Amino acid sequence: MKILILCTGNSCRSQMAHGFLQSFDKNLSVRSAGTEASGKLNEKAVAVMKEIGIDISHHTSDSVDLYLGEEWDYVITVCGGANEACPAFVGKVKHRLHIGFEDPSNVTGTDEFIWSEFRRVRDLIREQFYKLYIEQLKK
Repeated sequence: MKILILCTGNSCRSQMAHGFLQSFDKNLSVRSAGTEASGKLNEKAVAVMKEIGIDISHHTSDSVDLYLGEEWDYVITVCGGANEACPAFVGKVKHRLHIGFEDPSNVTGTDEFIWSEFRRVRDLIREQFYKLYIEQLKK
């Protein structure tokens, strides 16, 4: 099963979702991409995933253009707030889903608060993607 997770920058939320899905089932072919890929991973996203034993440091921040010619079983967007434009994917896709999350990289405040927001969003992503895995992807 081929799954593409999309976001704008492909540095944080889509990378965490990618890491979770791959950790749930090594047989899934999971990729993540962005419409305005930043070209690098968010260091805090990498760190909070490492805290729970998932290493995403080897992931790359890729442009969605790399994947436009492929067929996908699922394309899932993870952009959150109303001010954020989620990318549209034109291509051969069996299922399109949106599971939105706030972007913790936009949070301001104390270091402690910022880290707590990264962990909160990480845990929400794990919860929602595990539910998706159990209900739709696990075969």
